[in-house]
Amino acid sequence: MTVSHTTPSPVVLAEVTPGRSQPLGATLDANGVNFSVFSEHATHVQLLLFDNYDDLAPTRTIDLDPDHHRSYHFWHCHVSGLKAGQTYAYRMDGPNHTRATGARFNRRKVLLDPYSRANINTLWDRSRAIGPEDNCAYSMRSMVVDLSGYDWEDDEPLRTPLADTVIYEMHVGGLTASPSSGVTHPGTFSAVVEKIPYLKELGVTAVELLPVFDFDERQLLRMGPHGVPLYNYWGYDPFGFFAPHTGYCSNPCQCTHITEFRNMVKALHRAGIEVILDVVFNHTSEGNEHGPTISFRGQANEIYYHLWPQDRRHYMDFTGCGNAINANHPAVAKFIIECLEYWVTEHHVDGFRFDLASELSRGAEGYEMEVPPVLWGIELSGILSDSKIIAEPWDGGGLYQVGRFPGRRWAQWNGPFRDDVRRFVRGDAGLVGTIATRIGGSRDLFGKDGELPTNSINFITCHDGFTLNDLVSYGHKRNSANGESNADGANENFSWNCGVEGPSDSPEIEQLRIRQIKNFAALLLLSRGVPMILAGDEFRNTQGGNNNAYCQNNPITWLDWDQAEKETEVRHFFQGMIGLRKRHRSLRDPHFFTGRHNDRGLPDVTWHGTKLEQPGWEDTGARVLSFTLAGFGEEPDLHVILNMFHLGLDFELPHIPGRPWHRVADTAQDSPLDLLAPGSEERVHGRTYHAHGRSIVILTALPDHGGTL
Repeated sequence: MTVSHTTPSPVVLAEVTPGRSQPLGATLDANGVNFSVFSEHATHVQLLLFDNYDDLAPTRTIDLDPDHHRSYHFWHCHVSGLKAGQTYAYRMDGPNHTRATGARFNRRKVLLDPYSRANINTLWDRSRAIGPEDNCAYSMRSMVVDLSGYDWEDDEPLRTPLADTVIYEMHVGGLTASPSSGVTHPGTFSAVVEKIPYLKELGVTAVELLPVFDFDERQLLRMGPHGVPLYNYWGYDPFGFFAPHTGYCSNPCQCTHITEFRNMVKALHRAGIEVILDVVFNHTSEGNEHGPTISFRGQANEIYYHLWPQDRRHYMDFTGCGNAINANHPAVAKFIIECLEYWVTEHHVDGFRFDLASELSRGAEGYEMEVPPVLWGIELSGILSDSKIIAEPWDGGGLYQVGRFPGRRWAQWNGPFRDDVRRFVRGDAGLVGTIATRIGGSRDLFGKDGELPTNSINFITCHDGFTLNDLVSYGHKRNSANGESNADGANENFSWNCGVEGPSDSPEIEQLRIRQIKNFAALLLLSRGVPMILAGDEFRNTQGGNNNAYCQNNPITWLDWDQAEKETEVRHFFQGMIGLRKRHRSLRDPHFFTGRHNDRGLPDVTWHGTKLEQPGWEDTGARVLSFTLAGFGEEPDLHVILNMFHLGLDFELPHIPGRPWHRVADTAQDSPLDLLAPGSEERVHGRTYHAHGRSIVILTALPDHGGTL
């Protein structure tokens, strides 16, 4: 990106011409900048130009004449002589019969460009954007960006098949905000680059970044205990959908947003790691009728949001955040699809995870649509055809679409996988049939309409809930630091504290917790579908039992890299399991089991219990399951034992002539015997294997070069 790092020249004498309506936003050309903004019902639009990003008032105000600067619903002009780095904003006026029309025009409010590629917030005061008063001296501003001139060095999206993908969900700021991270610019896009060697060694193939669209990190949510202010940390409250978050830039005042983000993407791609963005198109930072006016509310409130038809002053809320985007209005659908295509074409992003994606299935009056235009538009976009598209298939209004999300292409967060595996590992009885279904790719959810296991994003933990360490350390949430009297966050976590609530000095408790973490990791990476790991789970990161740390920009959520150096046993196990998954196609086959046989006569899967071919589907007290996976071609067969009973049990092993079983993994063993490297597998003698209580065992059948079993 090429930008001006000096103050733009005054533009008093610049020529203003009608310009063009498309594309929307601020588009730089050889002679200046074309500006275009959407508003169907505005009667008066002003373009504000600032010589300096922190000027309290505009240097020049350009009134857009509707006879010359309006085409249908688009207001536009071209201003000659402007350069990259130019700061600008809008004011709009129009009808304000809000109860009847929903319009909320206020000519005194300064508005961001929804299509802005970068914003600056040095003067921002959220409280001044609420109410009728002028807020120019306290407003955010948009910045003109030059998208040309960046050297991508032949980079492009990686297009890793979903079946081969291992996702690492992480918060850009929290990854390196701790002083223990040892990076140059903590909490930034640039700092992520410094952690790439770690990510590559771990073996993940994609990072899924919590929201990086510009959001209001200064939004004071409430005062926490002891008077500690709590702010928006996760970023699930955007206002700048085309703009990288200002707070993740090391030098935003110099308009380095685009360059820093692109540098991060390019470096990750060099390491073979894809970039998936967690995107929030279900609501915005403007909130309900008591919220601030930032952009959409002051430009086309009646179009961008779901409003109650009886009194359009009030917002429908299917998100729990005050408003809900009216995504299937043609203008809004255009905005969403163009935004996604922009991140792919200009930033080489590999895919998107849609927060509360079911909200995007709703029509103007809030009802579920059978064929939602915006979802099908995303699915059918040629530009997005190679991008990963992942839905969180529910919303805050009760619409739950796991396994029935519109369109067959969408992958979906598999909430039942999370809950069923949590219950099974903690020792709940009668789940063996359900667990077999989850291991096989959740055919019950995704097999009915021609979908595949790769439609299932399998996860045990994510940003929303307990970390994996806390899942085995706490029976109850500990959210008092959030200032909501521990009323927020899920009450049912299907967790088990292994006998002691919270931290423990008992070696036995610690050993059991480590074993349970390994059990979770093994099940996640043995299952068909797309595994997702929460950042820090691989080294027992803790949030002290907080299962809703959305407002904790502090050590509660920052990854502790000293812990990563200390807790190597679990990290090595995760690393080894990812490697095992990559070596065995049977673990990541993109299809459901069909019963086809390999050249040794072994079906693709055979289910067992402690006795061969007796899985005990009807046993309501069963806590054990084992299965044999056939290897095809040169790939060896695998046999997996799951013993979630608290006592050790003997499991019969199938006989494969000339291929004795060798132990690859046993979560009951201490490191390094818990997971053995290729070539060091230990031969198993006898026709049974004793699996310790609460353990998982993985065996592989290798050719016998020294006799038979």
